Amino acid sequence: MGLSILIGAQWGDEGKAKIVDYLCRNIDIVVRYQGGANAGHTVVLEGKKFVFHLIPSGILHPDKQCYIGNGVVLDPEQFLKEIEMIEKSGISYHNRLKISALAHVIMPYHKTLDALRETKRKNPIGTTGRGIGPCYADKSSRNGLRLIDLYSDKLDEKIEANIEYYNYLFQNYENYQPLDKEKIIKDYQYYAEKLKPFVDDVAFLVNENLDQGKNILAEGAQGVGLDIDFGTYPFVTSSNPTAGGAMTGIGVSPLRVDKIYAIMKAYTTRVGEGPFPTELLDETGEYLRKKGHEFGSTTGRPRRCGWFDLVFAKYSVMLNRFTDIVLTKLDVLDGIDKIKVCVGYRTSKGEISRFPVSLDELYEITPIYQEFDGWESVEGAKTMADLPENARKYIDFLEKSLNTSISIISVGPDREETIVRK
Repeated sequence: MGLSILIGAQWGDEGKAKIVDYLCRNIDIVVRYQGGANAGHTVVLEGKKFVFHLIPSGILHPDKQCYIGNGVVLDPEQFLKEIEMIEKSGISYHNRLKISALAHVIMPYHKTLDALRETKRKNPIGTTGRGIGPCYADKSSRNGLRLIDLYSDKLDEKIEANIEYYNYLFQNYENYQPLDKEKIIKDYQYYAEKLKPFVDDVAFLVNENLDQGKNILAEGAQGVGLDIDFGTYPFVTSSNPTAGGAMTGIGVSPLRVDKIYAIMKAYTTRVGEGPFPTELLDETGEYLRKKGHEFGSTTGRPRRCGWFDLVFAKYSVMLNRFTDIVLTKLDVLDGIDKIKVCVGYRTSKGEISRFPVSLDELYEITPIYQEFDGWESVEGAKTMADLPENARKYIDFLEKSLNTSISIISVGPDREETIVRK
């Protein structure tokens, strides 16, 4: 099996954590490759809900190793909260959890800047305010602090230099409060001590384990529509959730990749601002939100809901060359009389079947829909044959249209509510 990559193929929140948890049966190591605590991955296990923001959800399996790659921006406070959560649940993590020494660290001034910028934008992006974008910006401008830097004799100097810069920047905003240099240094010295047992060379560990024949699953956050290069910029995240992000986010060659899983909901959702061609602002959209419990794991914000967008899904397939599609939340469509799929866009210049790169064009398109008869319920289905006929027709249509095998279908939130097609 080698290296597999699991990608959110829409705008995030596709139910990746449940699938990571399910695939762990045949996996030795799960490694997170990008994003930060702006992503919430929820797993329901035997009726108990676990929400992870940084720690790979594979930690629920006592025999699995879990790594956080260099492509992730680490919030030490959030990481330690998750450690406390799994400790209280009786889950042992000792010698099973590693963080790349090269991962960049979220600082208090990143969160402050994130919030200030969002309040000042004429067109808010809808960030989580967790400091993700500013941390990635510091990484790119070579002013960031990596985890390994927390153990440097020059840590105080590095923090002081950044605080001086950010204090100068923040004084241009109302209600400016100078950063407390002594407190920040003290806090991060404390974090350094707490994090020390987890720090390692994750790129080396990943490649060494692949050489030894171990199976590794690289877990992404967010989704293709939020990719900083190929998403609906600027309404995107600050990293690459696409397959290429896995290569740089954990330090492996593309030649190592065996499978690339696309996680797609049977409908579409989006959190935050930005274009959403198939959004439903009616009773059906509210039905999907309530039945699918579509509220952000990180912020609690209600997710915007809409029909499956085949145009965007094809774009996602093109960018990542998925080997398998995992269709999640099929059960949320239960009880809907007529289900629609967007098969094209209508613009002022005519019909198009290609996802536009122009934000202006995206805002003015009208979806072209194909309609399907609904079904009563997929509850309890263990095989494709158990599904209602109309549900099977819906799946077959998506599979043929995307020219990619839909190999796993989720019919409920629990680990066992999963159909695997042989």
